[in-house]
Amino acid sequence: MARRKKLYEGKAKILYEGTEPGTIVQYFKDDATAFNAEKRGVIDGKGVLNNRLSEFFMKGLTQLGIPNHFIKRLNMREQLVRAAEIVPLEVIVRNVAAGSMAKRMGMEEGTPLPRPIVEFSYKDDSLGDPLVPEEYIAAFGWASQQEMDEIVSMALRVNDYLSGVMYGVGIKLVDFKIEMGRVYEGDFPRLIVADEISPDSCRLWDMETGQKLDKDVFRRDLGDLADAYTEVARRLGVLPSNVTHAPTKPTLIN
Repeated sequence: MARRKKLYEGKAKILYEGTEPGTIVQYFKDDATAFNAEKRGVIDGKGVLNNRLSEFFMKGLTQLGIPNHFIKRLNMREQLVRAAEIVPLEVIVRNVAAGSMAKRMGMEEGTPLPRPIVEFSYKDDSLGDPLVPEEYIAAFGWASQQEMDEIVSMALRVNDYLSGVMYGVGIKLVDFKIEMGRVYEGDFPRLIVADEISPDSCRLWDMETGQKLDKDVFRRDLGDLADAYTEVARRLGVLPSNVTHAPTKPTLIN
Protein backbone atom coordinates (compact mmCIF):
# COMPACT_ATOMS: atom_id res chain seq x y z
CA MET A 1 0.00 0.00 0.00
CA ALA A 2 1.44 3.37 -1.02
CA ARG A 3 2.37 5.79 1.71
CA ARG A 4 -0.02 8.69 2.04
CA LYS A 5 1.01 12.24 1.25
CA LYS A 6 3.29 13.72 3.90
CA LEU A 7 2.03 17.04 5.22
CA TYR A 8 4.63 17.86 7.87
CA GLU A 9 7.55 16.32 9.73
CA GLY A 10 8.52 17.51 13.18
CA LYS A 11 11.02 16.40 15.78
CA ALA A 12 8.91 13.56 17.15
CA LYS A 13 6.05 13.01 14.70
CA ILE A 14 5.15 12.93 11.01
CA LEU A 15 1.74 14.04 9.78
CA TYR A 16 0.18 12.42 6.73
CA GLU A 17 -2.96 13.10 4.77
CA GLY A 18 -5.84 11.38 6.53
CA THR A 19 -7.94 8.46 5.38
CA GLU A 20 -11.10 10.59 5.50
CA PRO A 21 -11.78 14.28 4.72
CA GLY A 22 -10.83 16.54 7.62
CA THR A 23 -8.48 13.99 9.19
CA ILE A 24 -4.73 13.54 9.59
CA VAL A 25 -2.66 10.45 10.30
CA GLN A 26 -0.17 11.16 13.10
CA TYR A 27 2.92 8.91 13.06
CA PHE A 28 5.07 8.72 16.20
CA LYS A 29 8.82 8.53 15.56
CA ASP A 30 11.54 7.02 17.74
CA ASP A 31 13.54 10.26 17.56
CA ALA A 32 14.30 12.13 20.78
CA THR A 33 15.48 15.74 20.98
CA ALA A 34 16.49 18.11 23.75
CA PHE A 35 17.79 21.66 24.13
CA ASN A 36 15.92 22.86 21.04
CA ALA A 37 17.18 19.85 19.01
CA GLU A 38 20.84 20.46 19.85
CA LYS A 39 20.87 16.98 21.38
CA ARG A 40 19.27 14.26 19.29
CA GLY A 41 18.96 10.52 19.47
CA VAL A 42 16.92 7.53 18.34
CA ILE A 43 15.28 5.54 21.15
CA ASP A 44 14.02 2.14 20.05
CA GLY A 45 10.30 1.74 20.79
CA LYS A 46 9.68 5.31 21.95
CA GLY A 47 7.17 6.03 19.18
CA VAL A 48 5.12 2.92 20.01
CA LEU A 49 4.95 3.88 23.68
CA ASN A 50 4.02 7.51 23.00
CA ASN A 51 1.31 6.45 20.56
CA ARG A 52 -0.32 4.18 23.14
CA LEU A 53 0.09 6.65 26.01
CA SER A 54 -1.28 9.61 24.04
CA GLU A 55 -4.25 7.45 23.00
CA PHE A 56 -4.88 6.60 26.68
CA PHE A 57 -4.80 10.22 27.82
CA MET A 58 -6.87 11.60 24.93
CA LYS A 59 -9.55 8.98 25.53
CA GLY A 60 -9.59 10.03 29.17
CA LEU A 61 -10.15 13.65 28.14
CA THR A 62 -13.00 12.58 25.86
CA GLN A 63 -14.69 10.75 28.74
CA LEU A 64 -14.52 13.97 30.78
CA GLY A 65 -15.99 16.04 27.96
CA ILE A 66 -12.73 17.85 27.16
CA PRO A 67 -12.65 18.19 23.34
CA ASN A 68 -9.54 16.88 21.59
CA HIS A 69 -8.38 15.79 18.16
CA PHE A 70 -8.11 12.02 18.78
CA ILE A 71 -10.33 9.75 16.68
CA LYS A 72 -8.78 6.29 16.84
CA ARG A 73 -5.47 4.42 16.89
CA LEU A 74 -4.67 2.85 13.52
CA ASN A 75 -1.70 0.68 14.46
CA MET A 76 1.27 0.57 16.82
CA ARG A 77 2.72 3.88 15.59
CA GLU A 78 -0.15 5.77 13.98
CA GLN A 79 -3.41 7.34 15.05
CA LEU A 80 -6.15 9.12 13.16
CA VAL A 81 -6.82 12.63 14.42
CA ARG A 82 -9.05 15.50 13.48
CA ALA A 83 -7.43 18.18 11.34
CA ALA A 84 -7.22 21.48 13.20
CA GLU A 85 -5.76 24.95 12.80
CA ILE A 86 -3.01 24.92 15.41
CA VAL A 87 -2.79 27.94 17.70
CA PRO A 88 0.93 28.97 17.57
CA LEU A 89 1.37 28.63 21.33
CA GLU A 90 2.58 26.01 23.75
CA VAL A 91 0.42 25.98 26.87
CA ILE A 92 2.49 25.00 29.92
CA VAL A 93 0.96 24.03 33.26
CA ARG A 94 3.31 23.85 36.26
CA ASN A 95 2.56 22.25 39.62
CA VAL A 96 6.15 22.04 40.90
CA ALA A 97 9.17 24.25 40.19
CA ALA A 98 11.43 22.42 37.74
CA GLY A 99 13.43 22.88 34.56
CA SER A 100 13.51 26.35 33.06
CA MET A 101 11.12 27.80 35.64
CA ALA A 102 13.30 26.76 38.58
CA LYS A 103 16.34 28.25 36.85
CA ARG A 104 14.53 31.43 35.80
CA MET A 105 13.09 32.09 39.27
CA GLY A 106 16.09 30.90 41.28
CA MET A 107 13.98 28.23 42.98
CA GLU A 108 15.09 24.83 44.17
CA GLU A 109 13.88 22.17 41.77
CA GLY A 110 11.05 20.23 43.36
CA THR A 111 9.53 23.14 45.27
CA PRO A 112 5.70 22.80 45.22
CA LEU A 113 3.93 25.83 43.77
CA PRO A 114 1.10 27.48 45.76
CA ARG A 115 -1.24 26.78 42.87
CA PRO A 116 -0.94 25.55 39.27
CA ILE A 117 0.62 28.17 37.02
CA VAL A 118 -0.29 28.42 33.33
CA GLU A 119 2.27 29.92 30.95
CA PHE A 120 2.25 30.56 27.21
CA SER A 121 5.24 30.24 24.90
CA TYR A 122 5.38 31.20 21.24
CA LYS A 123 6.01 28.17 19.02
CA ASP A 124 9.18 29.08 17.11
CA ASP A 125 12.23 26.82 17.38
CA SER A 126 14.52 29.49 15.93
CA LEU A 127 13.63 31.77 18.86
CA GLY A 128 13.72 29.01 21.47
CA ASP A 129 9.94 29.04 22.05
CA PRO A 130 10.02 32.20 24.21
CA LEU A 131 7.50 32.83 26.99
CA VAL A 132 4.98 35.47 25.99
CA PRO A 133 2.43 37.48 28.02
CA GLU A 134 -1.24 37.59 27.10
CA GLU A 135 -0.79 41.14 25.79
CA TYR A 136 1.52 39.83 23.05
CA ILE A 137 -0.90 37.04 22.18
CA ALA A 138 -3.81 39.46 21.76
CA ALA A 139 -1.75 42.12 19.95
CA PHE A 140 -0.36 39.70 17.36
CA GLY A 141 -3.69 37.97 16.86
CA TRP A 142 -2.56 34.50 17.93
CA ALA A 143 -5.66 34.13 20.13
CA SER A 144 -8.43 36.38 21.39
CA GLN A 145 -8.90 37.17 25.07
CA GLN A 146 -11.95 34.90 25.11
CA GLU A 147 -9.88 32.08 23.60
CA MET A 148 -7.07 32.63 26.12
CA ASP A 149 -9.56 32.39 28.98
CA GLU A 150 -10.93 29.17 27.48
CA ILE A 151 -7.43 27.77 26.95
CA VAL A 152 -6.49 28.41 30.59
CA SER A 153 -9.71 26.79 31.78
CA MET A 154 -9.18 23.72 29.58
CA ALA A 155 -5.51 23.45 30.56
CA LEU A 156 -6.42 23.41 34.25
CA ARG A 157 -9.05 20.72 33.62
CA VAL A 158 -6.42 18.66 31.81
CA ASN A 159 -4.11 19.22 34.78
CA ASP A 160 -6.75 17.96 37.22
CA TYR A 161 -7.26 14.83 35.13
CA LEU A 162 -3.58 14.05 34.56
CA SER A 163 -2.64 14.78 38.19
CA GLY A 164 -5.29 12.40 39.45
CA VAL A 165 -4.43 9.61 37.01
CA MET A 166 -0.72 9.87 37.82
CA TYR A 167 -1.28 10.10 41.56
CA GLY A 168 -3.21 6.85 41.37
CA VAL A 169 -0.13 5.03 40.05
CA GLY A 170 2.42 6.71 42.33
CA ILE A 171 3.64 9.36 39.89
CA LYS A 172 3.83 13.12 40.54
CA LEU A 173 2.80 15.33 37.63
CA VAL A 174 5.39 18.11 37.87
CA ASP A 175 4.42 19.98 34.70
CA PHE A 176 3.26 19.43 31.14
CA LYS A 177 2.62 21.26 27.90
CA ILE A 178 -0.18 20.92 25.42
CA GLU A 179 -1.12 22.52 22.12
CA MET A 180 -4.54 23.77 21.12
CA GLY A 181 -6.24 23.72 17.74
CA ARG A 182 -9.28 25.35 16.21
CA VAL A 183 -11.95 23.40 14.37
CA TYR A 184 -14.76 25.20 12.62
CA GLU A 185 -18.44 24.50 12.93
CA GLY A 186 -19.78 26.72 10.19
CA ASP A 187 -18.11 30.08 10.72
CA PHE A 188 -17.55 29.52 14.42
CA PRO A 189 -14.21 28.19 15.73
CA ARG A 190 -14.06 25.75 18.62
CA LEU A 191 -10.91 24.98 20.61
CA ILE A 192 -9.69 21.42 21.07
CA VAL A 193 -6.62 19.82 22.63
CA ALA A 194 -4.28 18.73 19.83
CA ASP A 195 -0.77 17.32 19.23
CA GLU A 196 -0.06 14.70 21.94
CA ILE A 197 0.07 14.03 25.66
CA SER A 198 2.94 11.72 26.54
CA PRO A 199 6.10 11.57 28.67
CA ASP A 200 7.68 13.64 25.87
CA SER A 201 5.47 16.56 26.91
CA CYS A 202 5.26 15.99 30.69
CA ARG A 203 7.60 15.93 33.67
CA LEU A 204 6.82 12.83 35.72
CA TRP A 205 8.55 11.87 38.97
CA ASP A 206 8.09 8.75 41.05
CA MET A 207 6.36 9.91 44.24
CA GLU A 208 8.51 7.82 46.59
CA THR A 209 11.97 7.98 45.04
CA GLY A 210 11.84 11.11 42.88
CA GLN A 211 13.06 9.04 39.91
CA LYS A 212 12.42 10.87 36.65
CA LEU A 213 10.14 9.05 34.21
CA ASP A 214 10.12 11.58 31.38
CA LYS A 215 12.35 13.14 28.72
CA ASP A 216 14.67 14.56 31.39
CA VAL A 217 16.16 11.05 31.45
CA PHE A 218 17.45 11.79 27.94
CA ARG A 219 18.21 15.46 28.55
CA ARG A 220 20.33 14.74 31.63
CA ASP A 221 21.74 11.30 30.69
CA LEU A 222 20.00 9.60 33.62
CA GLY A 223 19.52 6.18 32.03
CA ASP A 224 17.47 4.52 29.33
CA LEU A 225 14.55 6.66 28.13
CA ALA A 226 12.50 3.74 26.80
CA ASP A 227 12.75 2.04 30.20
CA ALA A 228 11.30 5.16 31.84
CA TYR A 229 8.42 5.42 29.36
CA THR A 230 7.79 1.68 29.64
CA GLU A 231 7.44 2.05 33.42
CA VAL A 232 4.82 4.79 32.97
CA ALA A 233 2.89 2.64 30.47
CA ARG A 234 3.15 -0.41 32.76
CA ARG A 235 1.76 1.45 35.76
CA LEU A 236 -1.12 2.84 33.70
CA GLY A 237 -1.90 -0.60 32.29
CA VAL A 238 -1.49 0.41 28.65
CA LEU A 239 1.71 -1.41 27.77
CA PRO A 240 1.09 -3.50 24.63
CA SER A 241 1.21 -7.17 25.57
CA ASN A 242 3.16 -8.08 22.45
CA VAL A 243 5.84 -5.41 22.87
CA THR A 244 8.83 -5.78 25.14
CA HIS A 245 11.78 -3.49 25.53
CA ALA A 246 15.32 -4.67 25.88
CA PRO A 247 17.51 -1.88 27.30
CA THR A 248 19.56 -0.31 24.54
CA LYS A 249 21.89 2.63 24.43
CA PRO A 250 20.35 5.62 22.59
CA THR A 251 21.90 6.25 19.19
CA LEU A 252 23.12 9.82 19.26
CA ILE A 253 23.05 11.81 16.03
CA ASN A 254 25.69 14.41 15.36
